Amino acid sequence: MKKIEAIIKPFKLEDLKEAFSTIGLHGMTVTEVKGFGRQKGHKEVYRGAEYVVDFIPKVKVDIVARDDQVEQILETIISAVKTGKIGDGKIFVSPVETVCRIRTGERDHEAI
Repeated sequence: MKKIEAIIKPFKLEDLKEAFSTIGLHGMTVTEVKGFGRQKGHKEVYRGAEYVVDFIPKVKVDIVARDDQVEQILETIISAVKTGKIGDGKIFVSPVETVCRIRTGERDHEAI
């Protein structure tokens, strides 16, 4: 099993959700996050004072999937959220040792 973490632009979340439903993936966890990279940030003026906004709002999507689903999920994420501009995001894939559904006690593939 693998954990897929995707950091994406917030306005692309609905597109990603729709893309996931077309491949039969119905579960994900979404977290609002902030970060910076090549996108850097920007300056804003508030009540006449200029300040730098270093951290850009992003959304982190977490999915745990079977190994044989990973490539399809990666392709789906990329096609759904790619704009071709700096700040489109990143995807991280990590191994998962155990999954346990609390309600039923199911483990691993049955718990996904």
